[in-house]
Amino acid sequence: MDFGLVLQTDPPASAVVELMRRAERCGFRYGWTFDSAVLWQEPFVIHSRILEHTERLIVGPMVTNPSTRTPEVTASTFATLNDMYGNRTVCGIGRGDSAMRVAGRRPNTLAVLRDAIRVIRDLAEGREAEVGGTALRLPWVRDGRLPVWMAAYGPKALALAGQEADGLILQLADPYLTEWMVKAVRTAAAEAGRDPSSVTICVAAPAYVGDDLAHAREQCRWFGGMVGNHVADLVARYGEGGAVPAELTAYVKGRQGYDYSHHGRAGNPSTDFVPDDIVDRFCVLGPVSAHIERLSALRELGVDQFAVYAMHDARESTIDAYGKAVIPALG
Repeated sequence: MDFGLVLQTDPPASAVVELMRRAERCGFRYGWTFDSAVLWQEPFVIHSRILEHTERLIVGPMVTNPSTRTPEVTASTFATLNDMYGNRTVCGIGRGDSAMRVAGRRPNTLAVLRDAIRVIRDLAEGREAEVGGTALRLPWVRDGRLPVWMAAYGPKALALAGQEADGLILQLADPYLTEWMVKAVRTAAAEAGRDPSSVTICVAAPAYVGDDLAHAREQCRWFGGMVGNHVADLVARYGEGGAVPAELTAYVKGRQGYDYSHHGRAGNPSTDFVPDDIVDRFCVLGPVSAHIERLSALRELGVDQFAVYAMHDARESTIDAYGKAVIPALG
C-alpha cells in the first residue's frame, strides 16, 4: 500500500513544502493539495517548489476541475512540471465543489468531466486531442506520462471512473462503503473492456494518531461535513435508498447548509450535524494499532493508496507516527 499526504495551500507556502519534505522522509510516496483558487493559494506554483525540494514524491491536486482551468491549460501545466522534474505528477480531478461554488458556479457535468480527462491525459502525454472542435497538440512534450485519477461517490460518477480514469479517489475510509464503490468501479472497467485491476484505488481521509478519541473526533468532524456536502447532491439526485447506500446518505438529514469559509478546517461550525459514528467510520482515529487494523482491512478490499488528510492540530506527530510504525507495517 502506498501513502500520501493531503494539505491545503494555506500561507506560508514554505510550511506546505516543509511538511511534504517531512512526509517524503517518513516514507510517503504522494503529496496532494486542495485546489480552490479563492480559498487557498495557487497549488501548482507550490507544487513546483515541492517537486524541487523533494526527490521521489509524486505530486498533484486533490482535486482540480475542468472549468477553473481549461483542459489544455491544465495539461500544459502538468506537462511542464513533468518536463522539469521527471514525470512526478498525478492529476486528481472531479466535477468541482468548492472551487466552482465559491465562484457562484455549479459543478461540471459528468460529460464535461469525461471529455476533460481524455484531453488532459492525451495532451500531457504528447498526443493530439480535440478541444472545442479544434485539434491541438503540445509539440514540445517528450515522453510525458500523466495518470488521471477521478474523485467520485455516486453510481454514474463511479461508472465513469471505471470507464475512463487511471485511478479512483474515494474521500472516506469506511470499509463497507469502500467495498461497494470499488466493486462499482471494477465492474464498470470490465464492462468497458478494461482490466479492472488497472484502476488504482486511493482512499483519502483524515488520520489522527492519539489516545484521546474525543479530541481526535472534534479535530476531524469537519470531514463528515465536507463529505455530506457531496452526499447532499446525491440525495437530491437519487433520493434516499436504492442507488446509493443509506450508510452514506442517512446522516445528512440534519444538515442546514454549508459555509465554504470553513471548508476543510477543524472546528467548522457547519458540521455540528455530523455524529460521532460517522467521524469514526469515515476517518482513521486512535492509537497506531487502530490505524494498522483499519488500513489492513482497506488493503484487503483492493485499496492501493491511503492519503492522509492532515487538517488538524497533530500534523507533524501523525506524519511521524505513520513513518515510524504504520507505513513499515503496510507499505
